[in-house]
Parts: sequence; structure tokens; C-alpha cells
Amino acid sequence: MSSEIVPERSDRLLDLRVSQVWREAADIIGIELVDPSGAALPRFEAGAHLDVFTPAGVVRQYSLFNDPAEQHRYCLAVLFEANGRGGSRSLHEQVRDGHALRVSCPRNKFPLVKHSGPSVLLAGGIGITPILSMAHTLLRSRSEFVLHYCTRSIERTAFYSRVSAPDLRDRVHLHLDDGPPQQKADLSKLLSEASADSHLYYCGPDGFMQAVMSSGRDAGWSPDRMHCEYFGSVQPKSQGERPFIVRLAGRGVDVSIGANETVVEALSARGIFLSTSCEQGFCGSCVTRILSGTPDHRDSVLTDAEKAANDCFTPCCSRAHSDVLVLDL
Repeated sequence: MSSEIVPERSDRLLDLRVSQVWREAADIIGIELVDPSGAALPRFEAGAHLDVFTPAGVVRQYSLFNDPAEQHRYCLAVLFEANGRGGSRSLHEQVRDGHALRVSCPRNKFPLVKHSGPSVLLAGGIGITPILSMAHTLLRSRSEFVLHYCTRSIERTAFYSRVSAPDLRDRVHLHLDDGPPQQKADLSKLLSEASADSHLYYCGPDGFMQAVMSSGRDAGWSPDRMHCEYFGSVQPKSQGERPFIVRLAGRGVDVSIGANETVVEALSARGIFLSTSCEQGFCGSCVTRILSGTPDHRDSVLTDAEKAANDCFTPCCSRAHSDVLVLDL
């Protein structure tokens, strides 16, 4: 069988020009991407992200933070991950104005849902990126919302000038770790005081996400009103993992999964994109059916019974005990 995979659709990948790179905050850069010919870009909705083929050779997901009404550009913010796999480092150190970057078309696993009540937006650190795009959309539609933004310090607050602008500042509450106690976020209080018809959207690192989830449940929020996307650092993979082969039954191809790459990374590098969100086995967005083989489950989303059945797994973090996993792809 062939070890090569061509992109499922040629329009899934875009070769864009970096029109601007800037320092947005400490350890955070902003990147603006445009079509080299000046053409309009594929539309996106608030909460969408791009798969970015970084100079380091790894594919990483970055949320779009600009207004979805803008069709001439995509704007990303990249946090430098010192303990990451090199993707963010390569973007910080190598990408400059005029460079080319290959990205996927926008994909969205974190959309605003249609509802008549107000929205509560909660962002932790770099998790502000999809949340800011939501704020742009809600402003344009004149919808009721409030944005709570938790950061470590002013120096590390991305988009400080934007959230302080006249059209947003009355809706934004900034909570700084190094600020006075009275301005720090009381998640239990703000979620308890929200109206019963509100919807909650939250994004940030794992500790922040767990705190919001717990506070929301304690305050009586039903799961259908709580929407989230993880934006935390992926834990470094163990070195020297056992390589294995993934066989895509529907395509008739084998893909070798290296000792230090995930199934999602290996497939993305060959133009096959799976739906992902947290990439840490928390959310279940990428759960994929297994036709044969034995997975090595490393997620926290599948139940013990689901893991014992061995008929599905999370390709973002799980691996294989058998030499070959045959997937329903």
C-alpha cells in the first residue's frame, strides 16, 4: 500500500502571505495573513481556527481573533511555548513580514449558538483569541454580552488596547493576577448572577477551564448553555514511544506514526484533517472509530466501558498496542 496521502480536497490548504508580524504582549506575537493576489479569503465564523504548517514541520491550531466580517485577512496570536514541540518557537523566531505560510481553510468547533439571551464570555490568557472574535460578532449584531478576561499582568495582556477601546470597554472586565484583590475574578459570583437564559463561552489553560466548569456546574448551568475550547499547553510527549501504522480503510493507505508524533499530526502533515479542539484528550472532538487493532488509550474523555470495547480512540493523544490500527477513515 502507498505511504503517501494527497489532500482530500485541494481547497483545504491555502498558501498565504504574512503581511504583518508584531509583538502583541510579552511572549505573544500577532500574525496577519492575506492572499498573495489580494483575493478575498474563505469566510469564517467567530470561534474558528486554522491549522498552521509551522516552519518547524509540525501542524498547530491557532484561533482567529479578528472580526469575521473581514474577508481580506486572517489574524492569529501565537503564545511562545517554551516546553512545546517547536511550532510556536519557529513562528516567533522565523516568520517575518512577506514570508509565506500554508494553512487550512477555517474550521470551527467552538461556534456561537443562536439564542435570544445574553452571552457571558470568559477568557484566560491566550484563550482571549477566539473570545475576541466572538465579541466582534456580538458587537456587530448588537447582542447583549459581557467579557471577563483573566491575565497575569498588563504586560501579558494581549489586545489590551482593543478591549479598552470605547466600543468594548464598558462590556469588558479585566482581572489581573498581580492586581488588587477587589478586581480579581469571582467565578462563582459572576456565574451565579447571570440570567437563566445566558450562554457561557470560555477558553483558556487547563486550570482556568476546570475552575470555570466547576463554578458553572455549582451555579446550576446546564451543559447545553456552556460552550468551551481548551487553549492550554500540550504536555510534552514521552521520548522513545513505540511507532505504529494507521491504516485508513476508506482510502486504502497506510500512514506511519513516528515515535514522537501523534496520529493527528501525522495525518495533518499529509493533508488529512481530523476535527480537533483540545488536542489533549479532554474534549472528545476527534474520537475516531477503530475497525481492528488494539489502541493504547491516553485520554480522559472516554469511559472505562468505552475504552474496554476498543472500538474507538482519540488520535490527538492515544497510540497503539498493536502494530497496526485500522481506522474508519
